[in-house]
Amino acid sequence: MNVRKTIARAALVMAALASTAAAAATTTTPERSIAVAPATVSAPVQSRDGQNRRVRVHNSTGWTMLRFYASNVRTSDWEEDILGDDVLANNDSIVMNIDDGTGACLFDFKAEFTNGQSLIRNNINVCEIADYYYTR
Repeated sequence: MNVRKTIARAALVMAALASTAAAAATTTTPERSIAVAPATVSAPVQSRDGQNRRVRVHNSTGWTMLRFYASNVRTSDWEEDILGDDVLANNDSIVMNIDDGTGACLFDFKAEFTNGQSLIRNNINVCEIADYYYTR
């Protein structure tokens, strides 16, 4: 399973770089994805149920967000840091495609900030929301 995740993450990074480059030509806010691909597929898999899992995450905490994780509630680990080398400044936002290809809508969110605090939010239905606000 770890090899599958590693391959999926590599495919995700390549797709995210291509997506970010295309998005940069039209907008200043990049879109991140946590889509997970099977080992035999070279691009991230999207759920085929037609649900929109894009969520704009807003940082209104007063601190810079260093890391952001979104994991299917059926998993026991936090997966990868979606922000990667980027950070999310206070009063800024970013659109993320929170789709792991399983058709799941419920995800747990975890954000880590420059003040050392981690804020965890459980059971977020990414199929029903378009915006999620981190506040103190």
